[in-house]
Amino acid sequence: MRVPAMRRPDSEARVLRALAEGLRDLPPRARVNEVLQMVVDLATAEARARYGALTVTDVHDRTQGFFVSGLSEQQLHGLRTSPQGHGPLGTLRADGRPLRIDDVQADRKAFGFPPRHPHMRSLLGVPLWACGDVRGSLYVTNRRDGRPFDDDDERALVVLGEHASRVIEERW
Repeated sequence: MRVPAMRRPDSEARVLRALAEGLRDLPPRARVNEVLQMVVDLATAEARARYGALTVTDVHDRTQGFFVSGLSEQQLHGLRTSPQGHGPLGTLRADGRPLRIDDVQADRKAFGFPPRHPHMRSLLGVPLWACGDVRGSLYVTNRRDGRPFDDDDERALVVLGEHASRVIEERW
């Protein structure tokens, strides 16, 4: 799937335009999985991140869907399991608000990564709210320019997370 190119000014309007363009490129009866994959691909591109992921969880916080961007098939296969929501992702889900960590390795919440998980320097994530509860997360790691994620990146992820939340609530 082609991810539309984006510029930095006015993040919300830009993200909405990119989202509309991406949705327009999907077949009329696109499956939920295709839409959620497009959201994580857009989030990764918009935040200029090396990696991105979107998880969907059930009411017991068990992973029901896992979508990634930036990993090869070999890297994804090497993980063996999707993140289980411990460490930073557990905090993101428990707090129910955006999370930004500039140095994951120095953060006391950084534990529970699956074997062979890519090294993470920085993390930006947003919770996905559906059916009145946090039902997953959208997150990106390692900005390509090495800088920490900023307010513009967070606004973009919030907009994309809101769209993913609606898709999960209506169709999952």
